[in-house]
Amino acid sequence: MADWEAELAADLAQRRADRLYRRRLVVEGPQGPLIQVDGRQLLSFCSNDYLGLAADPRLAEALQDGVRRYGVGSGAAHLVSGHSAAHHVLEEELAAFTGRDRALLFSTGYMANLAAVTALVGRGDTVFEDRLNHASLIDGGLLSQARFKRYAHADADALRTGLAGPAAGRRLVVTDGVFSMDGDLAPLAELASACADHAAMLMVDDAHGLGVVGADGGGTLRVAGLSQRQAPVLMGTLGKAFGTSGAFVAGSEAVIETLIQRARPYIYTTAPPPAIAVATRAALRIVQTESWRREHLQGLLARFRKEAVGLGLRLLPTATPIQPVLAGSVERALAWSAALEQAGILVTAIRPPTVPAGTARLRITFSASHDDAQLDRLLDALAHLPEVADVGQ
Repeated sequence: MADWEAELAADLAQRRADRLYRRRLVVEGPQGPLIQVDGRQLLSFCSNDYLGLAADPRLAEALQDGVRRYGVGSGAAHLVSGHSAAHHVLEEELAAFTGRDRALLFSTGYMANLAAVTALVGRGDTVFEDRLNHASLIDGGLLSQARFKRYAHADADALRTGLAGPAAGRRLVVTDGVFSMDGDLAPLAELASACADHAAMLMVDDAHGLGVVGADGGGTLRVAGLSQRQAPVLMGTLGKAFGTSGAFVAGSEAVIETLIQRARPYIYTTAPPPAIAVATRAALRIVQTESWRREHLQGLLARFRKEAVGLGLRLLPTATPIQPVLAGSVERALAWSAALEQAGILVTAIRPPTVPAGTARLRITFSASHDDAQLDRLLDALAHLPEVADVGQ
């Protein structure tokens, strides 16, 4: 045991030396533009609470109503006795919102992705994944025991070349809708066309698109105009734009029933608290009716991009709330994050292996709850970052 402890300690020491060590922040109080961290108020630009719903009092009230009606825990897995009426009606509403036949709830997006990929393909099949897919999609592909192939990021031609090769069994193409570190959109129409030409099934993880992308918040599939037939599997999370917790997979009757029967992350885990489903129903209504949140968010993004480019910052081409500022080296990204925190602004430095080597960055994320004055504070702090200030002079 002592040898194991020594090896683990050495590995942790090496991570510190490589400046890849991660630390947790302790947030005191609710999510929002201003959060309390270790007794200090910081202006946060690193949350995925894109529509500002995580602390919305209407969701809190709905959650409390759900607790009064259903209690706190679900008590069992969905297939035992844990599938409540609250879960069931939320699944029906999510299916209608996404234009799919059915939806199936999961405790987390990670579980949903593992479940979908491993239930739909296995030994003898092939899964094709974008090189910048989320870790949960990659892990799902590897755990499925299908042949695992990756294609160049957002490159439909590269996917076509891969699909044209010999392959027995089912073929599943998996992609993020909005890529979580770059903020760009997958070329879904082109990917769907490639899938149609080669009898492959398309799965889209729209965790960062649903609720945010498109005038109605319908996500990347809605923007691309893809039907359930063209994109048979859709995964969405509820802890980002919807402000609650959990995830779902939406698709045809056959797809959802296959997950219920075969997806181990669904079968062998306790169902989420029913009260969360009640709160999510309230969030879904807000997402569908309060379009001003997306409009305000787009206004903030347009202004940020214009002024950040004027500061000489290196941005990636994205119109989503995920706005990466490339630093390049790990050292520079960490220095910039520390300088912003010193100025009272919380922005996370993203380092390898989460992003490719040489592309360390600040991952700035916006929320509909940010205002113009808070954006001014961010821009002023960015203008005074080491090296950025020199460029400005």
